[in-house]
Amino acid sequence: MQPRLPFTALALGAALLLPHSAAAVPAHAADHDSVVGERPVRWTPHVLDGAVKDIVRVGDTVVVAGDFGRVSEADGGRTLDVRNVFAFEHGTGRILRGFTPDVDGPVLSVVPGPDGTVVIGGRFRSVDGAAARGLARLRLSDGARDARFRAALDSGYTNRLATDGSSLYVGGSFTGISGTERTGLARLDPGTGAVDPGFTPRISEPRRGSLRVQELALSPDGGRLAINGTFTRVNGLARHQIAVIDTGSGAPTRWSTTAYEADCDYTGLHTYMRQMDFAPDGSWFAVVTAGGPEVKPGLCKSVARFESDDTANLDPTWSNLTGGDSLYSVEVTSGAVYVGGHQRWMDNEKGRLDAGPGSVGREGIAAVDPRTGRALPWNPGRTRGHGAEALYATSDGLYVGSDTERLAGEYHARLGMFPLA
Repeated sequence: MQPRLPFTALALGAALLLPHSAAAVPAHAADHDSVVGERPVRWTPHVLDGAVKDIVRVGDTVVVAGDFGRVSEADGGRTLDVRNVFAFEHGTGRILRGFTPDVDGPVLSVVPGPDGTVVIGGRFRSVDGAAARGLARLRLSDGARDARFRAALDSGYTNRLATDGSSLYVGGSFTGISGTERTGLARLDPGTGAVDPGFTPRISEPRRGSLRVQELALSPDGGRLAINGTFTRVNGLARHQIAVIDTGSGAPTRWSTTAYEADCDYTGLHTYMRQMDFAPDGSWFAVVTAGGPEVKPGLCKSVARFESDDTANLDPTWSNLTGGDSLYSVEVTSGAVYVGGHQRWMDNEKGRLDAGPGSVGREGIAAVDPRTGRALPWNPGRTRGHGAEALYATSDGLYVGSDTERLAGEYHARLGMFPLA
């Protein structure tokens, strides 16, 4: 779901001294033609409580975000106290003890920033004791808050960040940033945090609850921004829970679908939309959804593919339903569409909280064919829990973050990585 930087076998010190241009990468820099293996690497750290919400890799440094307070290295050594974000060395799992930000609430999203930094978003109010509602930039060298980035939400929280290196997109539940009115969606300068005055798409008319953007996905060329959330209109145009924004004009494109108009969830869930991700070539994107306790007609609890051309009233190219269990995360490569949640099955269009005809068992994680949408044989499994909310492809594998401890039948507490086969 995040921009990916290529693997370079740098020493740690060099990896932390990234130039500004290191962040200016396409929204998709890593891709796999094949499916990753089913056996996780043995070197990833353990997250000992809470849940992992997002993962990003910058050079050889991996930053893990979520709602947690304790971690340990893979050998089960000394427990370290952290506050909702930590970093480790890719390839060894060595926790970077110098990276020690003090973030007072859950971190829901993390993306690369300029000059050897990352930007975090979430439900926090302060970082290192300084006011920083919902947004902050951290130095990779020591985790300290970078005061040059001055953006802060006026209210609410950040759900998702996206960047192409030159622009930072913020989606969430807020009414303004740094005193500038913006409802649920804004574009910032990643260096200063200044709000872009030329990017003003307006979401309106929530289907339930308050207006918010639940998820963002940026196309590889940076030209299209897919958004989803509680809204039913964008700039006055009918866009029920999902829309595509032209990042040049800031206006919604002609792309639209009625696929998510069905009330297949329940009244307590203001939107059932969850993560999205573009294919590496940008020609299509995938969407996953949650839902309610009952199985109803519609695309709740599914993964679906949509072509990204500017076509109105578009139907999904394919969809794959779980038969009653929510999906939360998705990562698209050329070889597979990976989905995470607390599902028990895939290919289960006829299931009603059971294994319907033609279904295949896939506990907590699965891969589907990008062309057909049918489940691939890949089936490592994981303890379901609430679900896997973080999937992140790098040049040499796939990171998985969740709220449970078993992955592929082994102990990998809330964090693991499947290498390329």
